[in-house]
Amino acid sequence: MLDNKTETLIAVAEQKNFTKAAEVLSLTQPAVSHQISQLEHSLGAKLFNRRKGELTLTQEGESSFATEVLARYANEYPNVSITIFTDTIKNLYNMLDNFEIDIAITDGKVSNPSLNSVMIDTDYLVCIMSNNNPLAKHSIITLNELRRERLILRLPTSATRMLFEATLESRNESIDDFNVILEVDNVTTIKDLVQKDFGVSILAKSVCIKEMRKKKLTIVPIENLSMARATNIVYHKNFAHTEVLQDITQLYHDTKKHYLV
Repeated sequence: MLDNKTETLIAVAEQKNFTKAAEVLSLTQPAVSHQISQLEHSLGAKLFNRRKGELTLTQEGESSFATEVLARYANEYPNVSITIFTDTIKNLYNMLDNFEIDIAITDGKVSNPSLNSVMIDTDYLVCIMSNNNPLAKHSIITLNELRRERLILRLPTSATRMLFEATLESRNESIDDFNVILEVDNVTTIKDLVQKDFGVSILAKSVCIKEMRKKKLTIVPIENLSMARATNIVYHKNFAHTEVLQDITQLYHDTKKHYLV
């Protein structure tokens, strides 16, 4: 079970509205607003942007499998104190090296010899688009077709963007040959813009499954562009509590099944 505030955060993120989230949770709208305010105060961060009657997650509020997994873990093991924050892979690895953090959940391979990793999931990048886009009727799209589209991409420093560009370069292609109209750090914002047909994007399939199943977006693979990636728990070789890694791995898979229903 998730604690009440975490359930409220997820409901508001999905419904994008305090009143609708309150109906789903069988709470009053003031109660939902109060719980979100408490979360924002305790975290010292704004979790939602309020715009035109709709709520969107800020970067700090962006929900993910990993965040929910750690929330579940903290709920099941109340004697464990967990602090969650985001940073670049390089900085996370440096902090692991210096024993400033215990574990990191990252994408890609680990090359640092002082660190070990456990793969907990695999995913791959796809092209997402509005259901109204003519390419949405295709079972696969080509790079030439993608070049003619307006691209809304993650920032160049994101793992998603770096994998996309590296895959292009492996085929002697360059991101400069594509029409990138916007770079956005927030995944929820990107999906909203794509849904409104402002452009198409390249995102991990796992973060778009719900929208696809609810027929809000269309997911299409790109011909001859295999963009698989692994999600790993990374830890220092001297980390002694390997049972924690096993518990988090199991919770990750349980949470993913719950999230995709």
